[in-house]
Amino acid sequence: MFAKHGLTNLVERINLGSFVQSKSKVDKEHLSLPTRIKLSFEELGPTFVKFGQLLATRPDLIPQDYIDEMSLLHDQVQPLDFSVIEQVLRDDLGPDWKKHFQSVEPTPLGAASIAQVHRAVLTDGKKVVIKVQRPGIVQIINDDLNVLYFIAELLEKYIPEIRPFNPIGMVDEYFKTLELETNFVVEANNIRKFKELFKNEAKVKIPSAYMDLTTERILIMDELDGKPLSHEGALNQPGVSAEEIIKVGLRAYLKMVFIDGFFHGDLHAGNFFIFPNNSIGLIDFGVVGRLNSKTQSAIVNMLLALSKEDYTRLAYEYVDLAPFSDNVNVDLFAKELQALISPYYGLTLKHMNVGKILMSSSSVAAQHGLMVPTELMLFFKSIVSIESLGQKIIPDFDFLQHMLLMVGEVSQSQLQPTKLIDEASLIFRESRGFFSALPRQLGLMLRRVNSPDYKTKVHIEGVEELRRSIEISFNLLFLGIIMAALIIASSLMYPHPSAWLISGLPAFTVIGFVLAAALGIVAFFNYIKKS
Repeated sequence: MFAKHGLTNLVERINLGSFVQSKSKVDKEHLSLPTRIKLSFEELGPTFVKFGQLLATRPDLIPQDYIDEMSLLHDQVQPLDFSVIEQVLRDDLGPDWKKHFQSVEPTPLGAASIAQVHRAVLTDGKKVVIKVQRPGIVQIINDDLNVLYFIAELLEKYIPEIRPFNPIGMVDEYFKTLELETNFVVEANNIRKFKELFKNEAKVKIPSAYMDLTTERILIMDELDGKPLSHEGALNQPGVSAEEIIKVGLRAYLKMVFIDGFFHGDLHAGNFFIFPNNSIGLIDFGVVGRLNSKTQSAIVNMLLALSKEDYTRLAYEYVDLAPFSDNVNVDLFAKELQALISPYYGLTLKHMNVGKILMSSSSVAAQHGLMVPTELMLFFKSIVSIESLGQKIIPDFDFLQHMLLMVGEVSQSQLQPTKLIDEASLIFRESRGFFSALPRQLGLMLRRVNSPDYKTKVHIEGVEELRRSIEISFNLLFLGIIMAALIIASSLMYPHPSAWLISGLPAFTVIGFVLAAALGIVAFFNYIKKS
């Protein structure tokens, strides 16, 4: 497939050239490498398409020209016949599955690569939607993942320039995402969590999931009677204010990110519903992000640093979040962040995209050897989605300004007495064990130091090279002294008559010079060998 799209050279470099049936020139070789890889992914099917879509959200892992091409990938699937859907319902809910429903619409609301959705009415009259997984899709995904792992291993083995992008790590991340996305019990549990977190938010509607009717392949939840933002008339409903919808949506999003640490990872226009009373509704919780308190605080600091154009602070937040590295030049990193971001500062959403800028900044971080956490990249991707929603509602809305105002409110909420008490309690619990064990550990350490058999190891970097150099020098010096002694002794014997002559010279003189020359050759080869 890759050879078909003009990637014969790549196939040959990973030692798969013998599997290419024809090596004739391909008419797509004039296209760029990213374009040819995108075309290959499209033809290889939904698993590769979704993998390409994941790569499009990781500028810290792949170059920008590849991101631009992968962003063009879209699922292209045909809806399944309802008889196939019926079979899945029968297999998972039993032969009498129809007893749970008054009716099920055979025409799907939508179809995607993993599942398709149908409207239905439960026996108690509640309107629901049924999300049914495509039969065999998990096996197809697993087979494709095995192929992806195989290709990733070959790329790392045979193409050194690809190793810094960690292709096996990319496939690992994709596998974890798909493993959760193809288990609808997990998605139903996510819905339950969001429902609980927003139970006191009258303006945010989360559908209820019916856990007793949900399986790994079937998800049943309430149908929202609002209109998705993708619908042309969503903003033209009675009493709907675009400004209010923006505020409600942003407040809900920031609550997820900064208070709950549990946010929707795929908020596009089809998943965002609008109701006539300026309420909003959210669906599709297969992809979610989780943030710990450290990452939440770092994100607040990043956004505040952006608001004040404090690029050094922004750089240090990346350094603090990434695994430790002592090779980062923070000043240079901050300077490159400034060069990237400052030209866009002060522009509205019409002229800039905060999410894409932050994702680009993660690419700069990666160039400085900083590994950006996956959850942070998912947050940046969610900002891109939120900005896209905002642009559909108010094209020239100043997204960054509104977001920073609300971030200020959130950062103040983190200083509330109850929050501080909780954090102080956590610090006390974590430090209690340390302080209780400290006297015992100090006692053991002092006993060890005072022991007559106490030894300590000191590792000095480069000392082994120094020892080797000194050893070579002493060996050469020793051979040099012997050579000098032989030459001097042989020279002193030369004037004295001798019964044994070689070419008219005293034999001992000749033997001494020969031995000195041989030792010189030995010393030279030893020096070359050990250097």
